[in-house]
Amino acid sequence: MNDLAQIVGAVLLAAAGGEAFLKSILGAAIHLRVPKMVVATTLAAFATSSPELTVSSVAALAGQPEIGLGDALGSNVVNIALIFGLALLFGAVQTSRQDFGRDYYLALAVPALTFFLALDRRIAYGEALLLLAIFIAWLAWTVRSALRQRGATVTIEAGALSPGKSLILGVLGLAALIAAGRLFVSGATGVAAAFGVDTYVIGVLLVAIGTSLPELVTVILSRLRGHDDVGVGTLIGSNLFNGLAIVGVAGTIHPISVPFAEVALTLAGGIVALLLLSPNRAGLIARGRGFMLLTLYAGFVWATLNA
Repeated sequence: MNDLAQIVGAVLLAAAGGEAFLKSILGAAIHLRVPKMVVATTLAAFATSSPELTVSSVAALAGQPEIGLGDALGSNVVNIALIFGLALLFGAVQTSRQDFGRDYYLALAVPALTFFLALDRRIAYGEALLLLAIFIAWLAWTVRSALRQRGATVTIEAGALSPGKSLILGVLGLAALIAAGRLFVSGATGVAAAFGVDTYVIGVLLVAIGTSLPELVTVILSRLRGHDDVGVGTLIGSNLFNGLAIVGVAGTIHPISVPFAEVALTLAGGIVALLLLSPNRAGLIARGRGFMLLTLYAGFVWATLNA
């Protein structure tokens, strides 16, 4: 009963925190005078990936960086296949192909690079540094592009939150989302352990969902509020943070021994999910893609449980 109460509490806390965090993102875009997509890809993605960063860092310091690797890569599958699959059930997403430019192709390239690095069943210190270097270069390029777009597309709206209120709301909302994620992980892990589920499966599936709870709530609320660009940007940016920064940080703290078969399965799931996310020539991601993504996630869960 205590485990179930934690799961229910996590859902309620996530709803309140997600509403506050989404308002903070929109306020930040207004006051920084940059498009919402840019803020979502950088600030929002970094914030919502903070649970994965915490898990991977703590695990690496404890000499178990494989937990962080599984969480980061598993979260990338959750982000696109499960979260965006659910978001598409509310209807097709109209975006622009420009939103799926450099960041999207980099998000596709990172799993391929990780697969190559993992061929020797190990991600060494130098390889982790390479991932971090790519992440820093991407972040610098994104910030530079954002500065070029300042004031071009965003105007101050009547009734907009002040910078101070946006910051406070963002901090409180993110804290609530992270707390909700921890509650979910604790409750779900307890339920899974009661049914005798393997610890690796708990980490890749349940912990990944728990640490992705901020992305889930942010994306669903952005869809309901008509800010689809925030949802798309947050997920792509989060995948880049997970695959580059979080795996890189874990690997620089402690070399990672790679369970190759499981990692290859997770990387393949992430790549296929990203390919299904690609819009058509009109910039539309059809609702039917949502069912395909959810089917993919169900297949990934089945394959993981039977690996």
